[in-house]
Amino acid sequence: MCLDVTQQPPHDDEGDYGRHDESEQDHLATDTEVTRPPAKCGSGRKTSSAAIERDWAHVRTLALKQLDRFMSFEPAVLKGDDPDAIHDMRVASRRLQQVLDLIYPKPRPKEIRQLRRQIQHSRRSLGGVRNADVLLDRVDRVLARKRAAHSEAWTAVHDYLRESRSRTYSKGLRKLSRVNLTVFYVRLKECLNHSGPVAVPAHLPHNGASTGVPVLEPLPERVGQALEVNWAVFQEQVERSQHDPRPSAIHGVRIAAKKLRYLLEVVREFDVPGGAESLAWLRKLQKHLGNWHDLEVLEQMMIRMVARPDYLAAHLTQAMEVERLILQNRKIKKGYKEKYFRIMRKAAEFQRVKDWVGYLIASPSAAFAKD
Repeated sequence: MCLDVTQQPPHDDEGDYGRHDESEQDHLATDTEVTRPPAKCGSGRKTSSAAIERDWAHVRTLALKQLDRFMSFEPAVLKGDDPDAIHDMRVASRRLQQVLDLIYPKPRPKEIRQLRRQIQHSRRSLGGVRNADVLLDRVDRVLARKRAAHSEAWTAVHDYLRESRSRTYSKGLRKLSRVNLTVFYVRLKECLNHSGPVAVPAHLPHNGASTGVPVLEPLPERVGQALEVNWAVFQEQVERSQHDPRPSAIHGVRIAAKKLRYLLEVVREFDVPGGAESLAWLRKLQKHLGNWHDLEVLEQMMIRMVARPDYLAAHLTQAMEVERLILQNRKIKKGYKEKYFRIMRKAAEFQRVKDWVGYLIASPSAAFAKD
């Protein structure tokens, strides 16, 4: 049975959407979660008990929708021949996790912590397969050209990717099998159907006053708290990438942008003015960094390919051609990196997003209010 989330849970010490999802390099980026900062006062939106319950009921409906969507891809994923299903299951897992983190901020009930880890485990078990699928699609498009340069080398890369994908899928499926998704589905659905979001603990203030009794805080307040944490991490990653433009730093921006985007998708459900524009900007950034990431993973894969002693001994000329592809790939990747910095230097566009986020953090209830 799921714990009653209106009680204070124990302390927890405890990671139309884009086609790109995170790789197994998630550990390079900070795993942001909502730790409750002081609540901010907001005006302009009614916070009656009925309105608060209505908002949270809608959020629970969103979570149930993502849970059903996540589970719907399992049969196709198990078949193994549907790259879109693997991608869509991973994206659904991220969306589900984001909504779940909003409903159950830290410290979370033990049941929710366990279920959340199962979501992460399911997604990460398929990360390598997703990378292989993206790279195979990219190489297929190169080979489909009538006069593809270095076609022999690209064909060798394609064959290597096929073998790698087969091995990675078998390994990923074994990892995924450790999560009994049927039991996971029943447990999480029970929690979402029979318990509400975590109430503000008695020792924390709500809207500036402490009554000593747990209170179900308005959704805008919790969204503001979550956004404050996620935006701070995003800005930190952006600043880090400016001073240290290595792949790990840029990857950190990509993951932070992804988490921000999924949070703003929840905000969009409530028609908050300005949210659509900020979401569009994050989509553009995430798509661009996704393309950069594909090239980064492709380079790593080709380096592993030519580094095999037996391959070098038997195919030295071909290996030299693959090395030329690596150098060509680096030039293209450099262009994506330079464009990323240009995107972040567009002061007016970035400032609009920053101003909107700042407004929502400072006055969440007013931002959610409908004229």
